[in-house]
Amino acid sequence: MTTFRPYPGDVVADTADAVFWQACREERYLVSRCSDCDRHLWPAGACPDHGMAGMTWVEASGRGRLVSWTVVHQDYPSSFRGAPDTTAVIELEEGAFVHSALSCRGRPSVGMAVEVAFHQIGDGVVIPVFCTVGDDTVRDHRPPGVPPPGPTGEGVREP
Repeated sequence: MTTFRPYPGDVVADTADAVFWQACREERYLVSRCSDCDRHLWPAGACPDHGMAGMTWVEASGRGRLVSWTVVHQDYPSSFRGAPDTTAVIELEEGAFVHSALSCRGRPSVGMAVEVAFHQIGDGVVIPVFCTVGDDTVRDHRPPGVPPPGPTGEGVREP
């Protein structure tokens, strides 16, 4: 019997990325920045030129452009329940390239402007998803039965 995992796939919050997942619950998007060269990177880790010592989490704009995407037709185990079927490469305004789920109306196109939205996929579990700039119907998408976040970013459950 498989147990539902709150994060997509094998992603499990740990000390290395706990700050990132907390920021997502607060609807803030973070990337790593090298303090030596001001380069923004994702995922967190090491600057290719200066190593790990100068890496810090910084808030990003959450805006960028679509570089590439693929549509996933494979049915995954329940740990992927509710995940969008389009995976994209986004170049953020800060210069970092990120892989993300993409949720947009119509057909994606290379270069289209995107911005991050935060989808609550479980109790206290929020993931970043990129969508077309200004598409509020996509931005506020939540899986069935998941309420919008409350004032603290946590879901508000009805009694």
